[in-house]
Amino acid sequence: IPRAERAINSAIIWSAVLVIDKLYEGRSYARFYALETVARVPYFSFLSVLHLYETLGFWRRADYLKVHFAQTMNEFHHLLIMESMGGDKRFTDRFFAQHMAVFYYFIACAMYLVSPRMAYNLSEQVEEHAYHTYDEFLKENELELKSKPPPPIATHYYTEGDLFLFDEFQTGAARRRPSIDNLYDVFVNVRNDEAEHMKTMQFCQLPGAILRSP
Repeated sequence: IPRAERAINSAIIWSAVLVIDKLYEGRSYARFYALETVARVPYFSFLSVLHLYETLGFWRRADYLKVHFAQTMNEFHHLLIMESMGGDKRFTDRFFAQHMAVFYYFIACAMYLVSPRMAYNLSEQVEEHAYHTYDEFLKENELELKSKPPPPIATHYYTEGDLFLFDEFQTGAARRRPSIDNLYDVFVNVRNDEAEHMKTMQFCQLPGAILRSP
């Protein structure tokens, strides 16, 4: 991707992170709620544009539709996990995150219409930030997280539910089968999901890429 496009995306991410970090300072779960609310948005945008293209008969990319839908479902369960941890308790937190998500949706749609590559790079950078955010949280709170039980929604999603869509959003050769024994494991898997999203977005930037899940 050209340096200018990457720099523009970096500036967008930096601005958003600056605001989120300030508003949610010292409140990790509320911050994660906001991040997950926003993180789902580009996949909705990609699906909207791809459905438009299919409706108009421009092209058919069932592989992209399937993978991006699977990505929305993964981020949806991340959001449910953060809500179960109390991240959405405050009205002001919900209001800000949801309105920022709507704004981001239209930016992502416009960007995807003009340059899918740039849109995928923006999403890659969003996922990269999410990965490092969760990784830092795990390092700083390991003992506390290991002493707490996992929320039921996390156990169900990662170990008991239908894992078809869980497999579909990943581009790795091996299937992941997470283990959930405590809250630390939950955040390890959320972090690892973000890494998988990041790799998928990197792959989507390649010319003529054909998405294949494990």
